[in-house]
Amino acid sequence: MKVSFVIAVYHNEGALSKTHEKIRSVFLSELAQHDYEIIFVDDGSKDGSLAEILYLREKDNRVKVITFTRNFGQMAAMLAGFKEATGDAIINISADMQDPVELIPLMVEKWQTGSEIVICFRTDRSDTLTAKLFSRVAYGVLRMSHPQIPPGGFDFVLMDRKVMDAFNAIDVRHRYFQGDLLWTGYRTSFIPYVRQKRTIGKSQYNFGKKLKNFLDAVLDASYLPIRFISLIGIITSALGMLYSATIVISWLRGETPFQGWAPLMIVILLVGGLIMVMLGVIGEYVWRINEEVRKRPNYVVRDKYL
Repeated sequence: MKVSFVIAVYHNEGALSKTHEKIRSVFLSELAQHDYEIIFVDDGSKDGSLAEILYLREKDNRVKVITFTRNFGQMAAMLAGFKEATGDAIINISADMQDPVELIPLMVEKWQTGSEIVICFRTDRSDTLTAKLFSRVAYGVLRMSHPQIPPGGFDFVLMDRKVMDAFNAIDVRHRYFQGDLLWTGYRTSFIPYVRQKRTIGKSQYNFGKKLKNFLDAVLDASYLPIRFISLIGIITSALGMLYSATIVISWLRGETPFQGWAPLMIVILLVGGLIMVMLGVIGEYVWRINEEVRKRPNYVVRDKYL
């Protein structure tokens, strides 16, 4: 059997050789009966990452390299690698050695015993308190519409060939990896692990990219925003009816329920704010529809070394 590894690369100079060596050592020992290939996708790195993976290719003909014209994002790099992968199973793994290579033999074992998707999910992570808090809140929201997603999320995953083909057949502009993968419905098994702290280089996955990924997940792979807008509309209408009834009853009694300018402004600002938020969510959907209609590719490839 052949196992393909897809590794998105962005400013990972120094970690790539070690990642390659760790994967190679697994296939020289525990998985010696299997073949492998490693597809590095350089997502417009400005450091020496590209030179490092091209050097690895010179030493190991199982290494393949794809380069982008600029930075298109991690999801785009993963998609490019998935489309070029030729293995019977495909493993997505990070380039910074935070995903334990030691779990690969267990992932392959579960695949060979019937699992079509093997997910290594994070039970904890050696990150800052802010990163942990954002992750917990984000996945808490996502699990409202995707309860099958593990609480800590996942990126380190093995996919059978037919799963990969089904995933690649999804043709949309904004992709949510975890939701799209679990949507396929193939037999899935889970392996827990603790995500290690990055030891080489600095993470390029800043708050802006995290927020975009979260919005892609919520808006493109979830009905939650629309349901939320509907719920807020129903609640606001109900409160408005109660308020109207209070005014009518007070008028019949010859009373004035609320006097002055302040109550009116509170109601106007509250309802106006809700309307603006709802329009913003609808605007996000309209913009994404426009992106789909334009049919621009998710990435532009500069060179391929396959």
